[in-house]
Amino acid sequence: MCVGLCPTPNGRYSPLPEILSKSRLIAVRQCRRRLWLEVNRPDLQNYGTGTLQRFAQGRQLNALIRRLYPDGVLIDEKLALQDAIAFTNAHLARSPQSPLFEASFSEGRVSVRADIIRKTQDGFELTEVKSSTRLKPHHLADCAVQNWVISQAGYPVQRTLLAHIDTRFEYLGNGDYSGLLKHVDVTDRIADLVPAVPGWIDEGLETLSLAKEPDVATGPHCTRPFACPFIAHCSPPATQYPVGLLPGGGRIINELLAEGIEDIRDIPDGRLHKPLQRRVRTATLSGKPYMAPELGNALRSLPCPRYYLDFEAIQFAIPRWAGTRPYQQLPFQWSCHIESAAGQLQHADFLDTRGEAPMRACAVTLVDALGSDGPIFTYSRYERTVIHQLAARFPDLAERLHGLAERLFDLLPLIKAHYYHPAMKGSYSLKAVLPTVAPELSYDGLGDVQDGTGAQLAYEKLIDADTPSEQRRKLSDQLREYCQLDTLAMVRIVWFFENC
Repeated sequence: MCVGLCPTPNGRYSPLPEILSKSRLIAVRQCRRRLWLEVNRPDLQNYGTGTLQRFAQGRQLNALIRRLYPDGVLIDEKLALQDAIAFTNAHLARSPQSPLFEASFSEGRVSVRADIIRKTQDGFELTEVKSSTRLKPHHLADCAVQNWVISQAGYPVQRTLLAHIDTRFEYLGNGDYSGLLKHVDVTDRIADLVPAVPGWIDEGLETLSLAKEPDVATGPHCTRPFACPFIAHCSPPATQYPVGLLPGGGRIINELLAEGIEDIRDIPDGRLHKPLQRRVRTATLSGKPYMAPELGNALRSLPCPRYYLDFEAIQFAIPRWAGTRPYQQLPFQWSCHIESAAGQLQHADFLDTRGEAPMRACAVTLVDALGSDGPIFTYSRYERTVIHQLAARFPDLAERLHGLAERLFDLLPLIKAHYYHPAMKGSYSLKAVLPTVAPELSYDGLGDVQDGTGAQLAYEKLIDADTPSEQRRKLSDQLREYCQLDTLAMVRIVWFFENC
């Protein structure tokens, strides 16, 4: 193993450790400020649960890929970069036809790790693996960086593939995942991007040479192709009611900002044309909520018994249970508050903790708990979708499940049409509406499970055989508490509006 300076097949020596990696080059393409902050102020990063879930799915997929190539060799990720490069060189010199995972290469002041590389009759073949369900434009830049660095390091890449998850794949069980990935040849598509990589490197090195944080204005690049983890740092609220809160904003927000209008309260009368945006402006200016009488009238007309329903579902990138496909919504939990008579409340719920397919038990317990009559309140069309999917999966329960679907009453469009409170800050989510009608209820004290993605992450840990029993009990309690609060929130929202 070499230490310090490592030779490559073309006789060059590269200083190690490198300054730029593939992820950093992709970051600088999104925003110079992001790259500078990643290196100099990583403490300011704030990843949402959605991003953390995507990271976890990527790790799971990489582990599976190695099982799909039983003759492959994995480089230990704990190896120092110079040792990983030496291992790569030795393997490709000795048995290049054998797939090599996490192969490491460097060129100048850039280093990359390839998901899979091997030599075929036509030359070196590079495969990048993504947990997405299709080829996306930013994947091409990713592949171009890999291609350029590896080729410059002395291993000319003749073919570059992008492997992504194929949602048509159905897992039949027994650990057979052949066909999970769809391989797309992107060699021709990246041909024009590869020569641009040295320019990206120059920009990255220039950015890292700056003594101070670059002054880059926020904009669409902050969320495309990824939500930047530094958004909160780069765009602290300049005003209490920024125009960016306008629902369905888009072009009008950019126009207002270009005119120097940053606060909703500063928008001139007549400037907004969408009724919902005008309502938000009016309520924000007055500081008083808008409430139309149709809201209370509609709710008072609905009889008891009433049911308040919420599902939690898991989406596995790699199917876990036979008969399922990647990223299918598979319900594992429901909560239901039951109002048998005005003000008389009971609670029922279901949570599968076995780790086996929970969908049938979910469906059976649901139809048993929700009776045969009475409105079923939800707060989106999501529950309707889940119920119809359960009916398609279990034909013997389909009639009863379709009966439930016919009784669903979605609160969201009703509230959106007839209510707005300035404290909602442009959002009609359950979490935004609840504090304006029942401030004593809060999601803040729920611990790690505070949204749907957090619930999915908690459920994956819950059914993991390696999770200690005490942690599993804690996760179970947190999931039940979160889902129960969602349905209690609907109860309190309905009670508030029908009594106004």
